Amino acid sequence: MMEKEDQLKLNEFLEAWQDIPQKTKKAFIQLKDHLAGKNDVMLTFNERPGITYSLKAAHLKQKKRDLFAMVDVIDDDPENRWLSVCFYDDMITDPEEKGDFVPEGLFGQDAHCIDLYEWSEKSLSYLEKRLDEAYENAFKEGL
Repeated sequence: MMEKEDQLKLNEFLEAWQDIPQKTKKAFIQLKDHLAGKNDVMLTFNERPGITYSLKAAHLKQKKRDLFAMVDVIDDDPENRWLSVCFYDDMITDPEEKGDFVPEGLFGQDAHCIDLYEWSEKSLSYLEKRLDEAYENAFKEGL
């Protein structure tokens, strides 16, 4: 679920985004749809043109933190946007070591971010598994 204002901003952003051969827009939409399909998830959208466009996912039962995942569209070069999917470091595993540890990288807490530079079914499947893992851990925080 998403507040109407955030949904409008997201729709405007997606309509204006011309995808590139690496299909990062397609990848972003797949991750967005994956998150939107989960129960008890609130999505918010934050725009910082020239820096990032952030889709934040929070479980409604979460109590300790404001979100469980953030999908950033890195906008430092609008003609070559890429994605950075970030989690609190203790909410996921990264068995294939695809991500990077980022000290205090998510609202002052240690983070783990996995970058995606082009659409790939294998990479997106891996990211969806990490999103599922973070979602489950966020739910457990609320118990």
